[in-house]
Amino acid sequence: MPIAKLQNTSCSVSRSLAVLGERWTLLILRDALEGLTRFEEFRVSLDLAADVLSDRLSTLVEYGLMTRVSYQEPGRRARHEYHLTDAGRELHVIVGGLQLWGDTHLPWPGGPSTFRRSTRSGEPLRVAFVDQQGRAVPLDEVGTVHTNGYPSRRTPG
Repeated sequence: MPIAKLQNTSCSVSRSLAVLGERWTLLILRDALEGLTRFEEFRVSLDLAADVLSDRLSTLVEYGLMTRVSYQEPGRRARHEYHLTDAGRELHVIVGGLQLWGDTHLPWPGGPSTFRRSTRSGEPLRVAFVDQQGRAVPLDEVGTVHTNGYPSRRTPG
C-alpha cells in the first residue's frame, strides 16, 4: 500500500507507518535518542546516502518528530542540527521495544549491544503495557476494544 494511502485511514497504526514505516527512519530515531544531532553524524553512523538521509530527516521534521536548527562553525557555511521534539522522544518506547524483541527473538551471538536502565535506580528496564495504577500487565491479559472508527474488514467475494 502506498505511503500516501496509509495516511488517509482511521487506523492509527497505518497512519504511524506512513511516517515511521521506512527502516532508515527508525534507525535515525535510534541515533537521535543516543544524542546524535548533525546530518554528518547520522550519515556516518548509518552509512546512508545523503539524499535518503535528507528525505527521511525532512519527513521527521514535517511530522513534528524533530526540529531543524541552524548552526555555523567559524569559517564554514551554515548547516542544520536535528533535535527530537517531545513526540520524537516518545518513540523511545517503540525503539526500546524493537531492541528488546530483537535481543529475544534474533539474538546476536555476542549478546545485546544496549541495555536500558533506570537513571534513578540503575535497575534494568523493559517495555510493557502499563495500567492506570502503573502496574505492568502480562501480554495474555491485554485485550483490544474496537471503536466506531475501527476500519471495517473487507471480505472476499
